[in-house]
Amino acid sequence: MKFQILLLFFFFTSLNSLASDFKYIAVNDTTATAAKDTTVSDTMMMYWTEKNTFGVNLSEVAFVNWNSGGNNSVSALFFSSFERNFEKDLTMWKNSASLRYGLNAQEGREVRKTEDEIRLKSSFGFRKDSTSNWYYSGKFSFNTQFSNGYKYPDTEVPISKFMAPGYTFLGAGTEYSDPVEDLTVYLSPITFKSTFVLDQRLADEGMFGVEPAVTDELGNILKEGENLRTEFGFLVTSGFSKEVFDNIDLDNQLSLYSDYLNNFGNVDVDWQLNVNMKVNDFVKANVGSHIRYDDDVKFKEDTNGDGKLETSGPRLQLKQMLGVGVVYEF
Repeated sequence: MKFQILLLFFFFTSLNSLASDFKYIAVNDTTATAAKDTTVSDTMMMYWTEKNTFGVNLSEVAFVNWNSGGNNSVSALFFSSFERNFEKDLTMWKNSASLRYGLNAQEGREVRKTEDEIRLKSSFGFRKDSTSNWYYSGKFSFNTQFSNGYKYPDTEVPISKFMAPGYTFLGAGTEYSDPVEDLTVYLSPITFKSTFVLDQRLADEGMFGVEPAVTDELGNILKEGENLRTEFGFLVTSGFSKEVFDNIDLDNQLSLYSDYLNNFGNVDVDWQLNVNMKVNDFVKANVGSHIRYDDDVKFKEDTNGDGKLETSGPRLQLKQMLGVGVVYEF
């Protein structure tokens, strides 16, 4: 955990330093012409914009002599996001990071994780003229989690860990960006997707689509499972943000990916829809949903009642969120 936090701190510190150094830079090129004795000044400005957000959503229930019964509980979701964007003439470079971690403590039960996400994104684009909203673009994204995930109530055998899985997308294509409507659509016919499973036990089981271990009739491992799976496919992403009512914002993020080499047309879906409501500068409420589907993500469950988890097929993943908390932006 310390390594993950140190790595992220180094990334954000480096990017913030770069943005600070180049936020307002003017380079003057002054040349004197002997015939006219005049000075021509050509000033080039490079602009960085930045945004930082820190927040926590809290919920708590406490009972004292409550005849209807109930368990005391408290939940907290800690989140932060960072943006560093650069735009000059026909060039655009956008960088963002999102960190989320949630916990729930209930009387008579161990503390459980409710949210866990590390997500980094970077995109670079170039357009042919200042009137066009179409960019030649390249994108990179990475996401994983901080800590072990479990199939509760079992907390002995993790079903996921840091970098198990970890995902990266790297590709090139074209992007439509509408600054007025705050709409982006990205089309990439050449995108490489890498799935990392750096926990050997999970890799041996073939979790998250990697090649499983080869075993003999007694279950002894003859060849360890692969820790990396690579895919080459088509990626479509879309982002849309709009203030639908006063102090109520809608944010929609959609990602669709299909592998050319393995069941092309079988689409991986990652769709987030959030409604953010502003009470004041520091208090905000959020209602959101997150839908995922990945044919390579297999689920584990005890299907025969023997106390052991068997691996089953892929399923639609759905998460719904409702929170009120304190947010600080600068």
